[in-house]
Amino acid sequence: MKKHNFNAGPSILPREVIEKTAQAILDFNGSGLSLMEISHRAKDFQPVLDEAVALFKELLNIPEGYSVLFLGGGASMEFCMIPYNFLEKKAAYLNTGVWAKKAMKEAKGFGEVVEVASSAESTYSYIPKNYEVPADVDYFHITTNNTIYGTELKADLDVNVPMIADMSSDIFSRPIDVSKYICIYGGAQKNLAPAGVTFVIVKDEALGKVSRYIPTMLNYQTHIDGGSMFNTPPVVPIYAALQTLRWIKAEGGVAEMERRAEERAQMLYNEIDRNKMFVGTVTDKEDRSRMNICFVMAPEYKDLEADFMKFATERGMVGIKGHRSVGGFRASCYNAMPKESVQALIDCMQEFEKLH
Repeated sequence: MKKHNFNAGPSILPREVIEKTAQAILDFNGSGLSLMEISHRAKDFQPVLDEAVALFKELLNIPEGYSVLFLGGGASMEFCMIPYNFLEKKAAYLNTGVWAKKAMKEAKGFGEVVEVASSAESTYSYIPKNYEVPADVDYFHITTNNTIYGTELKADLDVNVPMIADMSSDIFSRPIDVSKYICIYGGAQKNLAPAGVTFVIVKDEALGKVSRYIPTMLNYQTHIDGGSMFNTPPVVPIYAALQTLRWIKAEGGVAEMERRAEERAQMLYNEIDRNKMFVGTVTDKEDRSRMNICFVMAPEYKDLEADFMKFATERGMVGIKGHRSVGGFRASCYNAMPKESVQALIDCMQEFEKLH
């Protein structure tokens, strides 16, 4: 039976990325050695890192004066690296979910933190609007896509202060104006690579402005100077990221990824809205995520939730159980998700509807 992978992360990757990475793990570049056992300073690996950085810059149209880093620690490590490197006195955060809240918590150890707005009171079922960002903050931090709650900022915001974004789960799903940000970061295990590597895009001239001592490994300048090789980088996930970046380019680039994301999301949201057994969890339709589509059983069918989960699982749907804080179901539709899998889930929903 074909499996349809809706896992929220680590998540689906293009099949060719998996196959090419698997081949390199067996024999990297015909060297007779596994990718897992070569030195990161081997002459064959440096071109992998160089091409990955170049494709990152090309696909996202990153302007001059920005560095692309591949680091360890996940986005959660960046929650403290961001204030370490950028927060001198005060920072502003938009609280749109668990990860935004965790990022804000870490920043409070480095200076004053202003929560400009929050949707916590409604279990983060919408993106706050009509808030003011203080003009005197060192930066304004946003989380562009909220995997647990299924909300997404689909366009770059216009603010008059330096902006930083956690784009863990929607990077490469839409064009972005990198010049609006001093830093963009994220775990790679959704739209880019297997778990184990974190990407950071940082504006070089924004660094070196805080007065505190920054530990060597937590200083972005360390990793810029070291070309992401100050310490041993996660070689296998970087290689897989390169294969994904090649795949995105070959498939038509970020604009094509956005077209597909919109098509998949529209298909599934149309069915959620049509099917009387299901209800979307995001209150403002404009805030609905294209990456993580969250829905629950309608109140009158709530007792059938476990039945639908079993029904869908038996038909090859994987990873559709919603996060425990929301319940219901979550279909994560990252870049590698084929439209056919979304249609298979829709077919499940329609078949279940006929039975009940």
